Amino acid sequence: MQSTQLTINGESRTLEADPRTTLLDALRNHLGLTGSKKGCDHGQCGACTVIVNGRRINSCLTLACMHDGDEVTTIEGLGQPGNLSDLQAAFVAHDGYQCGYCTPGQICSATAMLQEAKDNWPSNVSETLEGRFELTDEEISERMSGNICRCAAYPNIVDAIREVATTGEDA
Repeated sequence: MQSTQLTINGESRTLEADPRTTLLDALRNHLGLTGSKKGCDHGQCGACTVIVNGRRINSCLTLACMHDGDEVTTIEGLGQPGNLSDLQAAFVAHDGYQCGYCTPGQICSATAMLQEAKDNWPSNVSETLEGRFELTDEEISERMSGNICRCAAYPNIVDAIREVATTGEDA
């Protein structure tokens, strides 16, 4: 067993787990945070996306012990029933989910993606590598391409993200 200190959703947590435990399995099985989902377990679907130190990652591809001292934000840390984040509320308003399995990963990814856009990080489809750019449907789709929705709610997901991006609200 290895002891790993994490700050999860603003709360300091100590994890005692085998050093081979993925961050996803640590969150779900050791810490009881079941919002992040195990989809493909190969980093291809994005259902397990969480935010570590402000950057989105696939939690199934990283070991929990590699994040000793890191700050982890899961879907549970973004909002709660009755107190949703703006992005969570937009997903509800735009029906940006069907079965809901991918939704936690989609929302975590979109939250970090909106911050990347605010910080002027270009994507593969950005017209320029410097300066401001518009979050068009193509830009949002490219930036969210690591998150798969098997129910095909993509247009609604893009609408929800665009709403939050254009209102300037915090995700």
